Amino acid sequence: MCQKKESNHYKIGNWYGKPYHFFGDYLYHKYNAKILKLSINAHLGCPNRDGTVGSSGCIFCSEGSASPTATGFKTIHQQMQAAIDGFNRGLYSPQYIAYFQAFTNTYAKADVLKKLYDEALHFPHVIGLMIGTRPDCLPDDILDLIAGYKKEHFELWLEIGMQSMHDKSLKFLQRGHTHSQTVDAITRASKRGIPICVHIILGIPGERWDDMMSTAIELSGLPVQGVKIHHLHVIRNTPLETLYHNGEVPLLSFKQYVSYVCDFIERLSGHIIIHRLLGDQPKDMLIAPAWGLHKGTVLKAIEDELLRRGTYQGFLCDSY
Repeated sequence: MCQKKESNHYKIGNWYGKPYHFFGDYLYHKYNAKILKLSINAHLGCPNRDGTVGSSGCIFCSEGSASPTATGFKTIHQQMQAAIDGFNRGLYSPQYIAYFQAFTNTYAKADVLKKLYDEALHFPHVIGLMIGTRPDCLPDDILDLIAGYKKEHFELWLEIGMQSMHDKSLKFLQRGHTHSQTVDAITRASKRGIPICVHIILGIPGERWDDMMSTAIELSGLPVQGVKIHHLHVIRNTPLETLYHNGEVPLLSFKQYVSYVCDFIERLSGHIIIHRLLGDQPKDMLIAPAWGLHKGTVLKAIEDELLRRGTYQGFLCDSY
């Protein structure tokens, strides 16, 4: 829940100089080392693609966009090594989080998932496990399995695609689940002590400013520990691309997004760690908006805007 902050200066100092609670800083100060995520495609598929709840997937998702660095490698260890080979490791002693990123990484029997997770955790210097999934693919036995990985000095995260609290938006995105299913999954995972990070999209067509802000308020009242905030962007070879080219999908401008995400952060409880502040796609996969390719510029603009306002994460949380 939201808690009253003593002052802007107090909170910025507590978050290592940023006006928001940033995941990278959290990891670095917790482990006193640079922690890198190694993306994994376990080829588990998705019920929103195989006909269980849908056949075409979410409108923003393509075959190649979920984990582009992990495609083309057969084993989990090969994928992890390929990810490491792409990093510059000369400046620090690296440690890693095994990140099951592509599609729905709880979409199998518990014994199958355990073998996959264990294989990743046997890779050298892995100190954490991150599992991306959908809220409708978290039965109790799978949550029990994930909870079994909790231990001291180990970074465990369950990522759940919430996207919005509004069912009209979930329908537009062709998610194939409702917000009540998301709340149910979060509640059951939280009862097992599993750290939860949810994904949120800002700029969904049909959502007004107050719709987006109500998602921030809703999120602040749920038992979650992390959030990934994305702008709606159009990826090649997705249903969203067709809608965009037909003029049916207005996208946020750079200035709009910076303003909206700062408004969102001001209403987001300070205990929630922000893992991401915008979507991220390779140039050859991104259709629009082009400003999404300039991640550093966007992040600086967000921080500068909060500093200009004299506000910070949770600044308006007490108002709701």
